[in-house]
Amino acid sequence: MTRPADRRSSGYAGPIVDAHHHIWRQADLPWLTGEMVPRIFGPYEPIRRDYLVEDYLADATPCGVTQSVYVQANWPLAASIEEVRWLEEVHRATGWPSAVIGSADLFSPDAVGTMRQQAAVSPLMRGTRLQLHWHERPEFRFASSPDSMADPVFRANIAALEELGWLFELQVFPGQMADAVKLVAAFPRTTFVLVHAGMLTGRDEPTVAEWRTGMRALAAQPNVVVKLTGQGTFVHRVDPDLISFVAEEVLESFGPRRALFGTNFPIEKIWTAMDDLVDAWRAALSGLSPAEQSWVFAENARRVYRLPG
Repeated sequence: MTRPADRRSSGYAGPIVDAHHHIWRQADLPWLTGEMVPRIFGPYEPIRRDYLVEDYLADATPCGVTQSVYVQANWPLAASIEEVRWLEEVHRATGWPSAVIGSADLFSPDAVGTMRQQAAVSPLMRGTRLQLHWHERPEFRFASSPDSMADPVFRANIAALEELGWLFELQVFPGQMADAVKLVAAFPRTTFVLVHAGMLTGRDEPTVAEWRTGMRALAAQPNVVVKLTGQGTFVHRVDPDLISFVAEEVLESFGPRRALFGTNFPIEKIWTAMDDLVDAWRAALSGLSPAEQSWVFAENARRVYRLPG
């Protein structure tokens, strides 16, 4: 149930730019229409349906979201251009989303051509994502190997992002962050957006220590920013204590000028309403100054994704 506006009085009450969300037609996504299999975010029956821009706006507008960044939703890679074409049509009809992060097969020599076609299809294009996260647990794994960032074809395609003026959405686990540091250092004029605050999988000390070390190493690279997103992925709920812990750690490493808020809807819709999620992040960030809260909730995303102010 949507909360009245006065529920925001204890935290940030300004406009929000959602830096990470999806919309989709179920028929476009084989992973949503096929057999249910174990996935990183757990059972996903509630999202095995269309989630159109109208559905997103019904969730987001009451929470104060005024702009948004669509992030690719794992259409088949062969349909990467069609995904962007559909989003451009949606934007022309509704004004949403405000920017698009697409996808391409970055392990193929054809990827640059795909990305150039995407740029021609839509001026909303701001970058690309190909999930690189690899884990010993199969349901947590997306990449085919833990060291895919060293692949020479992948590196050549990442090099093309500078010419396109695009960023790369970097999704890795802490155990891959040393390789990620080498990647981002090799392309200092390209912005890398670290997805889901570095994907902390647990609160035990060894897990936290590995994550903290990797996060600090990535924060030392000035071309990396980080998304405060996806903290329900491994706990399958809104956990205010976890959200506060991650927010504090991320802000200590990256500072409030390099952190961006996003909802990760409708994935998080599996276990929460958006207002509960946003309230938890408002509370977690309430210790920041009003200007700093505005940076994290809106202004940083406008800068990184080149959105109108």
